[in-house]
Amino acid sequence: YTIERPLHLGAVLAAPERAGELLPALSAYGLPLGDAFQLRDDVIGAFGDEGVAGKPVGGDLREGKPTPMLARAVELSSDAQGEVLDQVGRPGMTDRQVAAAQQVIVDTGALADLEAVIAELTDRALAAIATAPITDEARVELIALAHYVSVRQL
Repeated sequence: YTIERPLHLGAVLAAPERAGELLPALSAYGLPLGDAFQLRDDVIGAFGDEGVAGKPVGGDLREGKPTPMLARAVELSSDAQGEVLDQVGRPGMTDRQVAAAQQVIVDTGALADLEAVIAELTDRALAAIATAPITDEARVELIALAHYVSVRQL
């Protein structure tokens, strides 16, 4: 997902004469925030509530989508936990198997690790926007966007 390029487009359209100073600052904000968005999407894809997220519960697990969170869980898993994770992506994965895989992701610390990365990426974006040569109004909106991206609901 890209947050950087839409920001660039808006900046160039609004103030083409300031592109040289705005684009690097917006990249320093948009790149880590785009990564945080993708990682949050991975969490939602594995744990999200269909009614809230608009995605089926465990959809990414049912599809076997290779995500950093799943890779970390596999890396940290015991043999028994690895057997549970071996069911990820298999046709006909049951709700019980999805719940078991979710539990392994939690128990291995993979979810906590990913949450820490999301927080760190968001902090980087917030630090970048704090010193960006933009209006206070724009800064407030971009701070709000960063908070939304990092904590959007499951």
